Amino acid sequence: MRTLEAIIDEQGIVHLMEPVKLPAGRRVLVTILDEDPVVHLSEAALLSERALAEDWTRPEEEAAWAHLQQAQ
Repeated sequence: MRTLEAIIDEQGIVHLMEPVKLPAGRRVLVTILDEDPVVHLSEAALLSERALAEDWTRPEEEAAWAHLQQAQ
């Protein structure tokens, strides 16, 4: 059993926050939370900031974006 986060758009379509591969015909349960998703997304962004900062400062990332820094 696994819990995944999702958001339902204006048309009522459920969008998972992360990709998942499941066999066809798998049953799922959907729980509707009574909260504003914008607040939750802001919290998620703040919580992921440290992990992203570590990724962004890796040598591979610096090399990938170096061409943009040369223009300054």
